[in-house]
Amino acid sequence: MAQTSEKDRIILGIDPGSNIMGYGIIHEKGKTINLVAFGIVDMRKMDDHFTKLKYIFERTTQLIDEFHPDEIAIEAPFQGKNVQSMLKLGRAQGAAIAAGLQRTIPIFEYAPRKVKLAITGNGAASKEQVAAMLQKLLKIEELPEKLDATDAIAIAMCHYYQKGSIVSGESPCKSWKEYAAKKGIKV
Repeated sequence: MAQTSEKDRIILGIDPGSNIMGYGIIHEKGKTINLVAFGIVDMRKMDDHFTKLKYIFERTTQLIDEFHPDEIAIEAPFQGKNVQSMLKLGRAQGAAIAAGLQRTIPIFEYAPRKVKLAITGNGAASKEQVAAMLQKLLKIEELPEKLDATDAIAIAMCHYYQKGSIVSGESPCKSWKEYAAKKGIKV
């Protein structure tokens, strides 16, 4: 008789930014998901863009060394109108990706719309709606002041759902109520 192995993995979610980078770490053990840690890397007081990139790389490496993630999920830059902002965001994402690659951790990228859809059932949901759904799903007592942290948790959860059954073969929900019912969340 074949043994069934219980899934056990740690996912580091990263919401890249050149001023604030959010991170969220979840632990999947079997069918249970636990929130391990979340927060932000604040670079608003730094003037030099290249110093920020170095800091993103260093802090991401520290997170990897502290929490030992099995996989990294990172948000893809969205199509914006400001080319300079897009360039800075892409560089910030690249610095975080480089840290993961240096430690040979598999990296997965998700579009913002896909992340919102995975968490709320609505690809156009607001940051506040995503945070509220995560608060219920993961029983987060107090939401952080900066929602970049909850965005990062959402990216990690989106990755978790990609490997699970939520996306494959299920029809999309028609309302928040239906989505919450499928998740077993009381609204």
